[in-house]
Amino acid sequence: MHLRYSYRIYPTVGQRQALARTFGCARVVYNDALVLRKAAYRVDGSMIPTGALAKAVITDAKKTAGRSWLASVSVDALQSSLRDLDTAYRNFFDSVSGKRAGRRAGLPRFKSRKDTRQSLRFSRNGFRIRSNGKPNLAKIGDVRVKWSRALPAEPSSVTVMLDPSGRYHVSFVVDVAPEHLPEVDTEVGIDLGLTTYAVLSDGTLIDNPRFLRKAEKRLRAAQRELSRKAKGSKNRAKARRKVAKAHAKVADTRMDWLHKQTTRLIGENQAVYLEDLNVRGLARTRLAKSVADAGWSTFRRLLEEKAVRYGRHVGVIGRFEPTTQVCSHCGVNDGPKLLNVRTWTCGACGAFHDRDLNAARNILAAGRADRLNACGGPVRPGAAIPRRAQSVETGTRRNAGRTGRKPRAEGAAGVPVPQHGEDVNRISLRPGACLDPRAQSATTRLRTASRK
Repeated sequence: MHLRYSYRIYPTVGQRQALARTFGCARVVYNDALVLRKAAYRVDGSMIPTGALAKAVITDAKKTAGRSWLASVSVDALQSSLRDLDTAYRNFFDSVSGKRAGRRAGLPRFKSRKDTRQSLRFSRNGFRIRSNGKPNLAKIGDVRVKWSRALPAEPSSVTVMLDPSGRYHVSFVVDVAPEHLPEVDTEVGIDLGLTTYAVLSDGTLIDNPRFLRKAEKRLRAAQRELSRKAKGSKNRAKARRKVAKAHAKVADTRMDWLHKQTTRLIGENQAVYLEDLNVRGLARTRLAKSVADAGWSTFRRLLEEKAVRYGRHVGVIGRFEPTTQVCSHCGVNDGPKLLNVRTWTCGACGAFHDRDLNAARNILAAGRADRLNACGGPVRPGAAIPRRAQSVETGTRRNAGRTGRKPRAEGAAGVPVPQHGEDVNRISLRPGACLDPRAQSATTRLRTASRK
């Protein structure tokens, strides 16, 4: 598997000027190639091959008076810019055809020299790491780097990045083998929120740090100072970097916290289950700032990446699963509830629930049902997890009650129903029984149909 290792670098004044030239040349080559491909598509709908495109915008362009300065930078960085254009087109066509999952990718757009984020990439031919520990970049030289950790393998490429705050970073791509952790028996469901960042199915609470909210006073002062500077002045550029540094500190603190939380959850649990939240939709509401500050998408992405690396499982249940409506003890759907209802009592079994904790337990049960198919036993928290599939498959869908059928009577077919105050974990189950009173085995459904 491929991993990225990022480090802070401190180039000299001359190296910063060389990097600025390389950033600009790579941007010009990218834009020139995009112009040629757009023109060719308008003429006959064709796409210029990468080799012919490289010859036109790099090799032949160096011989002209208008592009002779392309020879002052590394050709490897220019060729990598063309490969980035190919990747952008490939992502667009894969997204249109359905091969690429996720948010639809748009057509490649022109790069601007006013963009405060710049990057360029070197392949194996454009860099090397010297014996003194400094990476040597083609036509830039040895760059001083802050090695926070050792590289586990020989890197295949390196990307140099400049962020809006003026910091330089290098990101090495290395190929390493997965490091599977020893298996554990614990599994956890997570209900994400804003008041409390996460509630685990075992009762653990993770407070919401609210990094952006806590830094708003400092950010407001820096932004106010920026607005008073004259446009185009050097003082305005200094104030802009000050604002960017304040935002970078918030982003770095949030990312560090997310890494620590996800590493702990992956290390302590064999399987982690989440709910598929509509983050893009919530980001268009009045809660947009709080949703963006929480970083739910980054939290889920880090969990999935670390699960692949360490041999864990991350399951995501559907966003329309009624996790806040279903009783985690008896499985009865008690109906929708307003957001201000934080605790409620089940009308069927009398169990008292905390809204978030009940949702986390339902997420765990639904995730287990999707992963293990609930064959041979229950999937609710506290019940034994079936290890082998039985010959008869039990139903596990929570939304079976939406088909119009009448709800099953409590205790029907020998399914135990917990009484008020009774611990669900102490209820004895016959083989193949499930705590969900609506779950019927395939054999039971066939017998019922034959009687009718």
